[in-house]
Amino acid sequence: MASDLRPGGGTPLLIDGKLVPGSGGVFATTSPTTGERLGWAADATATDLDAAVAAARTAFDETSWSTDPALRARGIRQLRDAMLDHLDQLREITIAEAGAPRTLTAGPQLDGPVRDLGWFADLTETYSWRTDLPIAEPLGMRTARQLRREAVGVVGAITPWNFPHQINLAKLGPALAAGNTVVLKPAPDTPWCAAALGILAAEHTDIPPGVVNVVTSSDHAIGARLAADPRVDLVSFTGSTDTGKAVMASAADTVKKVLLELGGKSAFVVLDDADLRAACAMAAFSVCVHAGQGCALSTRLLVPRARYDEAVAITARTMAGIRPGDPDDPGTVCGPLISARQRERVEGYLDQARRAGGQILVGGGRPADRPDGWFVEPTLIAGLPTTSVVAREEIFGPVLVILPYDGDADAIRVANDSPYGLSGAVWGTDPDRVEAVVAGIRTGTLSVNGGTWYSVDAPFGGYKQSGIGREMGVAGFEEYLETKLVAYPA
Repeated sequence: MASDLRPGGGTPLLIDGKLVPGSGGVFATTSPTTGERLGWAADATATDLDAAVAAARTAFDETSWSTDPALRARGIRQLRDAMLDHLDQLREITIAEAGAPRTLTAGPQLDGPVRDLGWFADLTETYSWRTDLPIAEPLGMRTARQLRREAVGVVGAITPWNFPHQINLAKLGPALAAGNTVVLKPAPDTPWCAAALGILAAEHTDIPPGVVNVVTSSDHAIGARLAADPRVDLVSFTGSTDTGKAVMASAADTVKKVLLELGGKSAFVVLDDADLRAACAMAAFSVCVHAGQGCALSTRLLVPRARYDEAVAITARTMAGIRPGDPDDPGTVCGPLISARQRERVEGYLDQARRAGGQILVGGGRPADRPDGWFVEPTLIAGLPTTSVVAREEIFGPVLVILPYDGDADAIRVANDSPYGLSGAVWGTDPDRVEAVVAGIRTGTLSVNGGTWYSVDAPFGGYKQSGIGREMGVAGFEEYLETKLVAYPA
């Protein structure tokens, strides 16, 4: 029987297998498209978080979840199937709450991550949990040794608002498959997406009480409490680098494992033998997807100085043709920013660009035909040095900075001249030159000539201040495991 995921009077928390109200009452959620109130979500307090962590601790310590791969696989597949059965409701919630363009919900905003849960269910059944090492004779003692992989324990998952389903499930799927229990704390901007997951887990799966807990809250301090709690064994956080540093500091007192997927200022490098028109058009289009609210989007376009003017003209023409629109319209790729606060942040960077002498060639303001909601025009900025704030810091809006370089070695230097190293792209014709640039750029993922790196079986993560660890793929799954060595007399 289908569950009603419509928020109504307010979505519930999921704690210890029960759907319960927040002890702090409810808080309002707002439509990024209209700026009007959408409804209400349960507002958890420290008391609710304490109960959720206690439930997760008990479920890990006292149930068979961590030692029963068959149970885990069944529960994960049941959650996937329940989400698939409720895709229409989930889609409308995602468009309304996250401002996600409808077309993206058919891919990474919803359908893709839900179906990807099956990959983690399969992995828990096929993974080699125990591996025998060759006989050894340390200190002259003939010894048989076995490597065992075991769940870490209680996972605190702290997630952002930009791709709520993808990021929630990229943490929940591998954490559960590995045998952990989870307390999920989503961003206060998108509580409904997480609450819907909790409802389906409670009503449609055999996942034991306490294994999955969902705690929505308007209080950002709840995330810090989760990171610091000594009963939590691992914190997996996705968000800004500054907040990631705070999470890392909170976790330090208990020396818990930390997984961080943080910011990016990725470079889109166009070599001088590339198809300039195709490359620049792709760079312009991609930075506008979901209003630029993606940490892995390439927001610095690096072009040969000799072709700079031509590249600027192509990029400007493409960006000028992309208009912000209603995310419910199937033709929209650039919807609203998530909140008034985020729009003010983006506009602050545009003001900085002007003060620094940057030329705003396209956009730079609010679209005249969108007086309501939190929209910003796709914006192209030229004339800034690589050392400028706008060319170095993550803006998280539909803003592209175009920068010239002199030769392949200089392109690598400029691409690496950033505290981040999350993603990027390289376009060129000569495979040897492309490979040299790919090898030289220090970043976690790279697209070559439009290749797509996003997939459930491919690890994702960054270098430098873009994070620690990987999500997705076997590498992402293994982040949620401990390694135990057992030695026996041979």
